[in-house]
Amino acid sequence: MARKKFKERTVAGKVRCVIFRTILALFGLAFLALLTVGIWFYFAYGEHFLELRDMAKVTVAGVTADKFKSTESSICYFADGTVMQELKNEKNSYYIEYKMIPENAINAMLATEDRKFFSHSGYDIYAIARAALAYIQNDGEIRQGGSTITQQLARGIFLSNEKTVDRKVSEIFLASELEKKYSKEQILEFYMNTIYFANGYYGLQTASVGYFGKGAGTLSLSQLAYLCGIPNSPSLYDPRKHPDKALERRDSVLLQMFENGFIDSEAYEKARNEKIELKEAPKFSYDYEETFAYNCAVKALMRAEGFTFRNSFTNDEDRAFYEEAYDESYYRVRRDLYLKGYRIYTSLNPQKQEMLQKAIDEETSSFTEMNDEGVYKLQAAGTCIDNETGFVVAIVGGRSDETVGYTLNRAYQSPRQPGSSIKPLIVYTPTFELGYYPDDPVVDERFQGGPRNSGGVYSGEIDIRYAISASKNTVAWKLFCSNGIEKGLSYLKKMGFEHIVESDYVPAASLGGLTYGTTTVEMASGYATIENEGVYRTPTCIIRITDAKGNAVIDNTKGAVTSGGMVAQKSLRIYDRNAALMMTDCLQTVMKTGTGRKLRLENVTCAGKTGTTNDQKDGWFVGFTAYYTTAVWVGCDRPKKIDDLMGNTYPERIWNSYMEMIHAGLEDKGFEEFFDPREPEEPEEDEYDDGTEYGERMISDEEGFFVSDGDLLVEGGFEADISGDPGISGDPGISGEPDISGDPGISGDPGISGEFGVSGESDTGEDFFIDGGFVTNEENDMNETDIFTGSEDVGLWYDPRKENEGILWNDPRG
Repeated sequence: MARKKFKERTVAGKVRCVIFRTILALFGLAFLALLTVGIWFYFAYGEHFLELRDMAKVTVAGVTADKFKSTESSICYFADGTVMQELKNEKNSYYIEYKMIPENAINAMLATEDRKFFSHSGYDIYAIARAALAYIQNDGEIRQGGSTITQQLARGIFLSNEKTVDRKVSEIFLASELEKKYSKEQILEFYMNTIYFANGYYGLQTASVGYFGKGAGTLSLSQLAYLCGIPNSPSLYDPRKHPDKALERRDSVLLQMFENGFIDSEAYEKARNEKIELKEAPKFSYDYEETFAYNCAVKALMRAEGFTFRNSFTNDEDRAFYEEAYDESYYRVRRDLYLKGYRIYTSLNPQKQEMLQKAIDEETSSFTEMNDEGVYKLQAAGTCIDNETGFVVAIVGGRSDETVGYTLNRAYQSPRQPGSSIKPLIVYTPTFELGYYPDDPVVDERFQGGPRNSGGVYSGEIDIRYAISASKNTVAWKLFCSNGIEKGLSYLKKMGFEHIVESDYVPAASLGGLTYGTTTVEMASGYATIENEGVYRTPTCIIRITDAKGNAVIDNTKGAVTSGGMVAQKSLRIYDRNAALMMTDCLQTVMKTGTGRKLRLENVTCAGKTGTTNDQKDGWFVGFTAYYTTAVWVGCDRPKKIDDLMGNTYPERIWNSYMEMIHAGLEDKGFEEFFDPREPEEPEEDEYDDGTEYGERMISDEEGFFVSDGDLLVEGGFEADISGDPGISGDPGISGEPDISGDPGISGDPGISGEFGVSGESDTGEDFFIDGGFVTNEENDMNETDIFTGSEDVGLWYDPRKENEGILWNDPRG
């Protein structure tokens, strides 16, 4: 028995020995692996990291406490050098010293952001290890900060929010140096006065006054916890945008304060049950050009810091992560505009700005209805780009009004469905890239599951140029699907259109049926790309940004060519050059004989396209000359049908008025012609070539009217006297019974010549009307958009534009 127990102990001892030796071996291997990695890391990155450490030492050594308190106003300039606005900040007025910061605010920050603050040396090695593990698990993408309060202070003052390993390492070195130079209390003071609390509030005291209308020293525990929960994610816990999430965050802060012993259970329950009431948001009022300039400036600075802008995402989680990173970077950089004394030089022209505003206000003046906030219900927006430089020279985001409040700039902040104005960008220019030409035939016809043409007219076989000028929906739909829906929308993505989503990848997108839509800034940049022979330039107004000493921070002219005495941006080719030239040629036809013909410019060659959405809720006109591209939108903030709103009514009138003003005195440049390598075809013999004159081809505009694209312009209908001399000669070639209700059976050469004998009344003494191509004395009840073609083989059309009048007109295409 004793021997058995001895053997068991011996076996157990051997097992323990094996386990111990195995563990020891594993530790040894791990140590060797770490040592190997460490040696490799040192030789690969050690020298670089030592440089970052030395830079951190120099940076902090040259800093005084005033660095965390000082601020300098930035100034924004128009293109002519005049001051647009001085950006001031009230940071100094709200700076509070450590002894004035409420203890509950300090404890709230320690409990939620950095529990080891008073024991570490500026960084937390365990938090850094967690962040490093997350970095590996996310394939090299930094998604966890692991930052202490000191690191957050260092990042906010000295660094950008760019999520790179270099920035993280610099942050650690800077934090370490700050801890050597300043006390923990000083660091907390700096931190509480510089962190971001959303809505433009930096520092606890500023946020306290902004949200509650009183100083931080008078706030309750619940209110302080509410505020101190915001900096963790200002975009997510924004009290004005997400009050529910902000309240949930307050409860989380209170719970962490309780769990870490900063408050007892009674204080915790009382604070958690306290109702939070914010004061009304302050009113800010900026001009349209100012809001756009600041937005462009912030994005330029973000890009300079390394932020990568995206408009494509793999899933909702990916989009949410991007939007959070975007908001964090955007608002931090926006703060810098008020603190760092930038000089912002823009391309915005005050005279052109005033002209565009005037054109919009005058054309919409008859719409006087306002909402409860005193804002006009019918609105308009426009953007103008200088085609030589690619810079925005004028932008108007709405009608002038007397309201005081944040200015909604609809020109870049309010995407709307663009209607047919999108066709050149995603349908026709891509079609020309695939080898088509403007005179290539297409078929305009109704088909199952397809769209309806404006006016309900289908012309059979036509050429692409005519399909564009008459805005044929069926042709655009078929070509879009044939070319590839994803391919068509890819052009918008390349040009930075921000609101294209998964649900947009459907045939209806070819007609502007997008989920959110586009802005006038985007549409102007798209058409400017066509005018620029397929080369895209970012639609910004920022020429350059310097610091207060004149050192360049942003220079959008760097490496770019000089054009017409002005500097032009860097560019990116989007469309094939010849395809863009063909598109420009077709858009000129739109202005000569198509949907935009009514308001083409008088003395300057122009190209453009109309756009009208279903139920006439949005009207667009986008057009250009060799000098400028301008996009105009008209509609309501809350989409509503406007009876006479179409692309060629209010939008085109605004476009025409503005473009006539800015082109005054300029000579006509015209556009370069496209290259056609095809062999010319032999002209076909005209089967009607017997000296008889026929009507010209008729073109449908968006209102459903028809006019000639030649000299014989038909303006409305007229009465006819059947006793007059119709001047008919030749063989009319009539066979069959001319049954009005059936097929008139017209064939042969009608041989019409001479006069129509237009005058007076019919022999019956009564006025008569043309109904479906036939004479009738019945009442004319046709509405404005009805088109009556009679027998499609005959091609007799009715023009309903004049009340109680009509006309028969022959279409030689049959």
